[in-house]
Amino acid sequence: MSPSLQLDSHQTIRLLGRLLGIVIKEQYGTGEAELKRGQHDLDLVEQIRRQSVGEHRSGVGEVPLDRSLFELDPREVALLIRAFSIFSQLANIADDHWIRSEKGPGALQQLEHHMRVSAKQANTYLSQALISPVITAHPTEVRRKSILDREADIAHLLERLDDANLHEGEDAEIEAELKRDIRTLWQTRMFRAVRIHVTDEIENAIAVFARTFVTQLPLVKRRIAKLYGLGGPVVPYMRPGSWVGGDRDGNPFVTAQTLDYAVRRQAEVMLDHYLSEVNTLGSELSLSEEFAGTSVALKALAAAPEYVSRQQVDEPYRRALVTCYSRLAATRKVLCGRGPTLAPRWEAEPYEKPEEFAADLGVIVDSLKENGDDDLIDGRLHTLQEAVGAFGFHLATMDLRQNSAVHERVVDELLTSAGVVPSYSALSEKERVALLLKELSGPRLLRSPYRTYSEETSSELEIGDKAADLCRRFGDSAITNYVISHTESISDFLETAIVMKETGLFTPGERPRAALRIVPLFETIHDLRASDDIMRAWLDMPFVRALVESQGAIQEAMIGYSDSNKDGGYLTSNWEIRTSIARLTYLAAARGIKMRFFHGRGGAVGRGGGSSFDAIRALPCNASASGIRITEQGEVVASKYGDPELGRRNLETIIVAAMLSELNHDTDAADGEAAILLSMMSDVAFKSYRALVYETKGFDTYFRESTPLPEISNLKIGSRPASRTASERIEDLRAIPWVFSWAQARVMLPGWYGFGTAVSEMGIEHLRPLYKTSPFFRTTVSNMEMVLTKSSLPIARRYSELVEDKELARAIFASIEKEWHATVEAILALTEQRALLERSPKLLSSIRLRLPYIDALNHLQVDLLRRRRAGDDSEGTSRAIHMSINGISAGLRNSG
Repeated sequence: MSPSLQLDSHQTIRLLGRLLGIVIKEQYGTGEAELKRGQHDLDLVEQIRRQSVGEHRSGVGEVPLDRSLFELDPREVALLIRAFSIFSQLANIADDHWIRSEKGPGALQQLEHHMRVSAKQANTYLSQALISPVITAHPTEVRRKSILDREADIAHLLERLDDANLHEGEDAEIEAELKRDIRTLWQTRMFRAVRIHVTDEIENAIAVFARTFVTQLPLVKRRIAKLYGLGGPVVPYMRPGSWVGGDRDGNPFVTAQTLDYAVRRQAEVMLDHYLSEVNTLGSELSLSEEFAGTSVALKALAAAPEYVSRQQVDEPYRRALVTCYSRLAATRKVLCGRGPTLAPRWEAEPYEKPEEFAADLGVIVDSLKENGDDDLIDGRLHTLQEAVGAFGFHLATMDLRQNSAVHERVVDELLTSAGVVPSYSALSEKERVALLLKELSGPRLLRSPYRTYSEETSSELEIGDKAADLCRRFGDSAITNYVISHTESISDFLETAIVMKETGLFTPGERPRAALRIVPLFETIHDLRASDDIMRAWLDMPFVRALVESQGAIQEAMIGYSDSNKDGGYLTSNWEIRTSIARLTYLAAARGIKMRFFHGRGGAVGRGGGSSFDAIRALPCNASASGIRITEQGEVVASKYGDPELGRRNLETIIVAAMLSELNHDTDAADGEAAILLSMMSDVAFKSYRALVYETKGFDTYFRESTPLPEISNLKIGSRPASRTASERIEDLRAIPWVFSWAQARVMLPGWYGFGTAVSEMGIEHLRPLYKTSPFFRTTVSNMEMVLTKSSLPIARRYSELVEDKELARAIFASIEKEWHATVEAILALTEQRALLERSPKLLSSIRLRLPYIDALNHLQVDLLRRRRAGDDSEGTSRAIHMSINGISAGLRNSG
C-alpha cells in the first residue's frame, strides 16, 4: 500500500498545471515533429506566464506584458487564452478540493461545539420555518455543461488521490486518468455554438438538483435531527426552489410549454430516484416472518403472494416495497406520460399525492420500530422519508415571475375588451384600486373564448392556466409563489390577482383563496424606501387579511440586491435593504402576521454576493423568523452545488446561519444610534455614485466602450436578452450584464464606488467603533475588500483607452481612480491592516495565484476588442473574445 499524497491547494494546482503542460506539448501528437511543435506552444505559454507573474511580484520589466501580447499572431492569442482559461478552471477545482479535504469544523460542527441553540429551540424553529435555496437561470455561467462534467470528473479523481488506502502504483494510474480528463477538457469547445434555450437551462438546473440536492439535502436534515435528537414526523423545513422555466420577466422564451416541461422533467428525476431507492430497499430489507415481527398495517400493505417471487412470500417488508414500487410506477405513468424502465410486478393504483407515499413508508418504519428493529430505519429508509418530505413528486418548487408593467397591459386589455372601462391605463391609482377590488369581489370572469387577445395577453393567460393545471396534477407545492418585479403600488398586487383569477388560481368570495402567494419584489432604492408603505396599504385591505390568513398568516417579500445596487451603489443598496427588512418585520408584527424574506442575491458582491453565512447572520432581528429564501444564480450554482460534498456544506451553512440569526441573534450597532451615522453615510455614497453613473454626461458611452458589454450581449450563455428594452440607457440595462461587464474590465465599480467619499466625509474616527460593533457593517466592508483585491487599476486604464472620446475617458477614469484609492485607504484604516486581505491569508493566496493569468487574459481581451471595434469582425476574433470572457469569468469566480 502506498500512502496517500494529501496534497495541499498549491501542490494540487502544480500537479494539474504540470499535466496541462504535458497535454499542450502533446496536442499535435507524440511524433518527434509534433512534439517539437507542441513544445514551441508550451514555451510560449510558459514565457507569458513567467512574465505575468514577474510583473505581479516586481513590477513591469523592460518589455511590458501588454506589448509582448500585442505582437502575437491570432493563433498564438487563441492558444494563450485557452491555456490560461483552463488553468483558471483547474485552479478552481484545486481550491474546492482543498476546502472539501480541510479538517476544520463545518457549519454544523460549529453549531454543535458552541451549542448556542437548544434542542427545544431548534425543533420549534424548524417546525415552522421554510429555508429554500432557489436556482435561477441568470446568465453569468459561461461554461457549458460538458465543461462542468469534465471538471466534476477531475474533482472526483483528486478525491481518489487523497485516499489513504491507495495500492502501490495506483497514484500513477490516477495521474494518467487526470491527464486524460485534462486532454479532453483541452479539446472540448469552451463556449456554446448556438444560444442556449430555456429547455437547456432547465436541464442544467435539473442536473444540479439530481447530483447534489436529491442526495445531500436529506442527509443534511438527518444530521441536524441527530444533532438535536429530533424524532417524530419528518419536518419539511428545507425545500429547494426554481425559477428556471417560470421566470418570464423580460424573457419572451419562457412560456406555458417551458413551465410544463420544467415541472414534468423534475418529476421524472424525482420519481426515478424514489423508484431506484425503493428497489434497493427491497434488496436490503429481506426480513423473514420466521425471524421478524410485523405490524397489522404492514401486512395490509404487502403485495399479494402472486405478485412476488416464491422466494419472497415470507418476506413482508419486501412485499410492502413491491406495493410501493408498483404504485410509484403507476404514478410516473400518470404524471410523466410513461412508466419506468424497470416495469412493476403488477398494475397498481397510482399515488394521488406524495403524502400517500410518505404514509406507506411510515407504515414500514412503524412496523420496524414496533418489533425492535430501529437501527434498520436509520439509513436509506430514513433518508428516503426525508427526501419525500423535501421534494414531494415535483423535486423543486417552481415560482412564477413577471414584470408589473406586463400585468398592467394584460389587465388593461382584459378590462377594455370586456367593456368594463374605456381605458384602464388612463385611470389614477385610486381609481384603479377601486375597480380591481370590485372585480376581485365577484365570480365574473373578464376573458371570453370568443375574443382574440394580443400575443402578450394570450401568453400570460396560458401560463396561468398551465400553472393551475400543474398544481392540480402535482400538488399544491409544485408551484407556490407569484413574484411581481418592480412592485411600486397596490395596483401591482391587484393586477396580479386579476390574472390569477382569470386562470383559476384565485377564488373570490368572503374568504378569498389563492393557489399562489403573491410576492412583491422591491428592487430599486425608491421601491425599497417605499416598501413598508406599500405593504401596509396591501395588508390593511380586509380581503387581503383573509387571504394571508388562508396561507398560514405568512406574507413573503422579495428584496432585490442587483437593481438596487445598479440604482444607488453598493453601500446605499445594502443599507436600504437592511432598513427595509427591519421596517417590514416591524409592520408584520404589528399586523399579527409573519413576514418571510426572499433575498434576490447574485454571485458578484455588486449583486448581493459574498459570504452567505455572514450575510444571513448580519440580518436584522427577526428577519429569518419564518425562514429564508435565497436565489442561487449563474456561475455560483456550479461553484456551490456542482460538487455534492460542497453542496452539502453550503446547505448546512444556510440552515445554521438562519437558525443562529433567529435564535442567537448578535447585537448590531446598526440597529441603534449608529443607524443615524449609517444613514448619513449612505446618503453621501448615494450622491457620489449617482453623480458618476447617472449625472456625468457621456458616462453611458464610457461604460459601453470601456467594457466588453456589446460582446457579452452576443454571448450564447442565456436565453434572456441583456436589456429589458431596445434602449441603451443604463436604467434599462439588466443588472447582470452591468456587473458582469465591470468585472471583465477589472473595475468592479458596482461593488465599492462611493464608499471612500462617504468614509472621508463621516470621519474614520467615528466609523472605527461602528466597524467593531456592527456585524452588518463588517460584512459590508469585508465584501468590498475582496472585490477590490480582484480589481486592477492598470488594467482598467487599458480598457478606458478603448473609449473613442479621449477627453471623456480621461475625466471619467480619473474619477474612478480617485475613488478607488479613497476606498482602499478607508478600508485599510477601518480594518487596521497594511494591505487588503492581510488577515485572510488563504483567500489572498488563492486570489493572488490566479491574478497573473487573469491579467494576461485581460490584456489579450483589450487588444481583441480594439481589433474588433476597428472593423475586424472575423470569426476567429469573435471566438477569441468569447474565450477570453470565459477565462476571466472562471478566474474571478463570482463575477456576475
